Amino acid sequence: MMALFRVKPASIDEGLANEIASGASPVPEEVAGGLSWGADEHLLLGCAAAAWIALTISRSPLRPASSHLLLVAAASAALPHGLKLVFDQVRPDRKTLRGHLHGIPLSGDRLDAFPSGHAVHMGALASVASVLPPRYKLPIWGVAVGLSATRVAILAHWLSDVVVGFTIGAVLERAARRFTGYPDAYFRRVLSRGRKR
Repeated sequence: MMALFRVKPASIDEGLANEIASGASPVPEEVAGGLSWGADEHLLLGCAAAAWIALTISRSPLRPASSHLLLVAAASAALPHGLKLVFDQVRPDRKTLRGHLHGIPLSGDRLDAFPSGHAVHMGALASVASVLPPRYKLPIWGVAVGLSATRVAILAHWLSDVVVGFTIGAVLERAARRFTGYPDAYFRRVLSRGRKR
């Protein structure tokens, strides 16, 4: 079934993809492919659900924060699937033979490049972490950006797919705060104590 809109990559997307394809080699591509699983929706949903269950069972005052995280993980998992029904875009890995000869793998469905679901998840995670003290926030942001970049490195997505996906994830998380109250009053007190240390 064809989507409503066909998205074309920008010239900067194509130029970067060509550079990656020409410089690719099997070992770095395997490493990047393995790392990209860290942004997979199944892993993130599983971790968010486990945290919510553990904090609910222990009656932790951090349970509202875990509820927010679980809602955001579920929404960021569902939204890209819906968007890919509306938008078609050929993945960059389908446009290179040279890259495949040098280790570029095939990713997902051919027309599911826009937006990057992995980047949506990471943008949401980075936004959740934005209220944390810098010693926690900055490493989480670094991991989120790094895992999103792996999707470009293995040519699963164009750079613009990742940038747009990351932005969608951040906006989605901020919108979810209106419904969950994150960060709630208790969580703000915990954070303020952490900043004073």
